[in-house]
Amino acid sequence: MAEIRPYRSTPVFDQDRLPRALRARHDTKPGVWGLIRVITGQLKLTLLDAAGAPVAELILTPASPGRIAPQQPHFVTPIGPMQMQIDFYDQPPP
Repeated sequence: MAEIRPYRSTPVFDQDRLPRALRARHDTKPGVWGLIRVITGQLKLTLLDAAGAPVAELILTPASPGRIAPQQPHFVTPIGPMQMQIDFYDQPPP
């Protein structure tokens, strides 16, 4: 069985260079899964329903990444100093 690998990854962002677009409501495209990997520190991931209401808040750490399903509205908020990167997949990430 072939190993599941991302087809694209973002640059590494820190709390100062995290794009505004990621801090505001957004979602992945149809058929695109995201895996948010925290390299250092912590990051809050807020998952939203279709109307934009929060349905879950998760604290992501290096040991606890965040998985984003296709078209799942969400945004992230840094919790102090941190570094993170997002990997994109065309199937559910490992």
